[in-house]
Amino acid sequence: MDKQTQATKNDLDTLADDARALMAATADVAGEKVSEARKRLAAALESGKEIYGRVRDKTVDCAKATDEAVHEHPYQAIGIAFGVGALIGYLVAHRCSRNGD
Repeated sequence: MDKQTQATKNDLDTLADDARALMAATADVAGEKVSEARKRLAAALESGKEIYGRVRDKTVDCAKATDEAVHEHPYQAIGIAFGVGALIGYLVAHRCSRNGD
């Protein structure tokens, strides 16, 4: 897992832990509004957990498919990467030359 992905996962874990701590801290607080807020927070945590799992699984599947495609067609992958890099380089150079005028 790269650093940014790990940092995002850590941030989400911290957010979930904080939400759980908030739910635990308000467990003894009575009131309809607090109870409703706790229910919405619990539902949001569950929904977030499910979405995170689906996104993670889809990302892994896409990465595997990309890896297979690159291994099956290495020269085409190199050509595409070269073309995209050249296009980006051209656009950056063109933009820099316009800003310098």
